Amino acid sequence: MQGDFMDAWKKAVVAGAAGGAAVLLAKKRWPAGVLTAGVALAVLASEYPEKFEDLQDSLPQYFDRGMRVMEMISRAGQKIAKLAEQSGYEVWDEIRS
Repeated sequence: MQGDFMDAWKKAVVAGAAGGAAVLLAKKRWPAGVLTAGVALAVLASEYPEKFEDLQDSLPQYFDRGMRVMEMISRAGQKIAKLAEQSGYEVWDEIRS
């Protein structure tokens, strides 16, 4: 039965740590929140090591996709700022004349 279902105490630790991390992060206590979330992840990793290996193998793909999304957002922001700047000059010219 071991490995099939998580023991009750492990579920309690994961739930408590995840809830505590959420509260700490909501209160902007970043170091304590990250540490508490790490406890929850460590317990989960000890219970399901094969799942975390799969996740570890796919992390570079997730980071690559995330970086591409951030680059697109950055380019879009630059274009919006450029358009706003141009239209601002046009409005100023109309006001002056």
